[in-house]
Amino acid sequence: MQSNDALEYHARGRPGKIAVVPTKPLTNQRDLALAYSPGVAAPCLEIQKNPEDAYRYTAKGNLVAVVTNGTAVLGLGNIGALAGKPVMEGKGNLFKQFADLDCFDLEVGSENPDDVIKFCQLLEPTVGGINLEDIRAPDCFYIEETLRKTMKVPVFHDDQHGTAIISGAALLNALELVGKQIDEVRVVFSGAGAAAISTAEHYVRLGVRREHITMCDRIGVVYDGRVEDMDPYKGRFALPTALRTIEEALDGADVFVGLSVAGAVKKEWVARMARRPIIFALANPVPEILPDEVRAVRDDAIIATGRSDYPNQVNNVLGFPFIFRGALDARATTVNEEMKMAATRALALLAREDVPESVSKLYGLQKVSFGPEYLIPFPFDPRVLLWVAPAVAWAAVASGVAQQFVDVDHYRTELEARLGRARGIMRGIITRATSDPKRVVFPEGHEPKIIRAAQICADEGICYPVLLGDRATIERTAAEYGIPIDEVEILDPRSAPRREAYVRYLWERRQRKGLGLHEAQQRLSNKNYFGCCMVATGDADAMLSGVNATYPETIRPALETIGAHPKAGILSGMYMLVFEKRVVFCGDTTVTIDPTAEQLAQIAYAASRIVQNFGEEPRVAMLSFSNFGSVRHPDAEKVARAVEILRERAPYLVVDGEMQADTALDEEIQRTRYPFSTLQGEANVLIFPNLSAGNIAYKLLNHLGGATAIGPILVGMRRPVHVLEQGADVQEIVNMAAVAVMDAQARGRQAPSTRVPGQPRGREAGIL
Repeated sequence: MQSNDALEYHARGRPGKIAVVPTKPLTNQRDLALAYSPGVAAPCLEIQKNPEDAYRYTAKGNLVAVVTNGTAVLGLGNIGALAGKPVMEGKGNLFKQFADLDCFDLEVGSENPDDVIKFCQLLEPTVGGINLEDIRAPDCFYIEETLRKTMKVPVFHDDQHGTAIISGAALLNALELVGKQIDEVRVVFSGAGAAAISTAEHYVRLGVRREHITMCDRIGVVYDGRVEDMDPYKGRFALPTALRTIEEALDGADVFVGLSVAGAVKKEWVARMARRPIIFALANPVPEILPDEVRAVRDDAIIATGRSDYPNQVNNVLGFPFIFRGALDARATTVNEEMKMAATRALALLAREDVPESVSKLYGLQKVSFGPEYLIPFPFDPRVLLWVAPAVAWAAVASGVAQQFVDVDHYRTELEARLGRARGIMRGIITRATSDPKRVVFPEGHEPKIIRAAQICADEGICYPVLLGDRATIERTAAEYGIPIDEVEILDPRSAPRREAYVRYLWERRQRKGLGLHEAQQRLSNKNYFGCCMVATGDADAMLSGVNATYPETIRPALETIGAHPKAGILSGMYMLVFEKRVVFCGDTTVTIDPTAEQLAQIAYAASRIVQNFGEEPRVAMLSFSNFGSVRHPDAEKVARAVEILRERAPYLVVDGEMQADTALDEEIQRTRYPFSTLQGEANVLIFPNLSAGNIAYKLLNHLGGATAIGPILVGMRRPVHVLEQGADVQEIVNMAAVAVMDAQARGRQAPSTRVPGQPRGREAGIL
């Protein structure tokens, strides 16, 4: 990850990563009178009479404060409260994205722990809970302990407890797999900071015997009688032992837990661990020992890291959003040990459940099941919210710290409604792309946005990008914009080794359509033709172009060079519109001006196949200005005929029409007015009767409806070619690159791997 990219990400558009969004209308004088004076006095007086009504009339019950003084920010150390603000904003973003919790990030300008305590105590009327973050040890222990004793809202220091809860789930499942009893195993910790001490204490509560835990810090083993760099919290794990180094401690140990620094453990030491060792190397971005190094000496080891490019990622995002969600919804006065234990056991049990195909597809995997490479759920598994939050809420009720009873079954239904599938769909696409990256060619190699996007794709492991163009010009442009392109391949079409092979390929394909050999030579000077030839001949897996060209200028070379798929019959363009809680696929929005009934059926069929590839079950609505024959007109009858054709071709598809757009999207209309409709539920695939309707509709939804548009996804090509919108920004290009990779993956093509083993693939999620 390059610093320039991170700076641009945080600065572009509205600075920062979070914003306050109103939840009530304020469009007229009446709204103003209700929202503020005089109407606001009514809830104020009710809360004065009954403070619990604050949870009814204000946002307190859904509001978390992320509080830091910046004394231990990530791996950066004591950089101060203000410098830590981007991390706290990021935490707020995760709270919202994963658990729909609102967040204030609050940076306290004092290193005095008593100031932090007083600050948090004064916040109690404002927030439903406090997430302490990036506060150095041992201050963090003192602060949290004091606040938990003196406050009646949940206080949780994620740096301590997050890793403990999630790695605890991994430990339970790993021990199950290796057939060892938790009260018999010997555990060695590398690191003795807040996370390590809290994790060790959590393991003791899970059943590990305290005398079986050896803790090591930068000096060595924490032993009974040691005085250097000790504190009361570390002293809880001081053993009467002759061991002095981590190397000695690992000899015969069953479990290693790393919460320290890269390279802290050598493979020779791991080789001397007990049979079937458990290795949790959790330092980020580079673990104490890489999984490949472990595998070199121990093929019987079970391994987890904090990274996204290896199995078993221990990521705090599996914990804190859902723990606070459950705690706030139960109106808990604290986060106690029972609630933490409930979160651990819920994660462990979820990993043993059958993994739905939709979750496997989200990660680009055919089948996922409980085992050495799947100890804990994936961070983007939507089921985590439905398992962890209810477990935490019920533990709060059972342990007597909840102020509101929680009906678990009803609560799960509420949680499902709170977060739609839309939130994670782009993350899922990118995750799936990084699982099996392909070679993607970008003909517009001189364009700065394309260069930047290619660099991001290479850095995140989305694809192996190839920029077409003059090397000197591309490198000069990259330098001018501060874009490092060391991992990006550059290919000059004028001198490429395979140029003559592409010329001959194009000539042989088009020679009976009036194209001479000399003309084929000339066309290869057009980089879109060159890129298409790379894809057609298997030298690239996909092509992405169009940011500086019209749609026909990009499609024409693709049609002449690659052509439509023989089973498709027609090309179409589809947009994926991502709303807050729903995803809608729209076709055709870019290609066929006035399709016939047969063509509409084909467009709908092809769109449904793409939607299935995205892990969604297609529910297809064929749109018109008419509802099931309410208007007799050839345009409406064309759509009705398309439905008949599609049902004959794919009787298993959920499809209906002709219907109006509100009928397609409103289940109540379907149920009350058209109970005979086979749709009976919100459509997620909208097929428009002509290009005018489709193009106008998706652009209105994008610009006025607040949808994020991903596309156009070109459907029906023999090989993956996708067209960018003119003026697309960098993130839109990156998104489309991920879509192109998914397309190539679905077609089963293979790209040569040039990634160095152990090199990061994808942005390292880290532990915030």
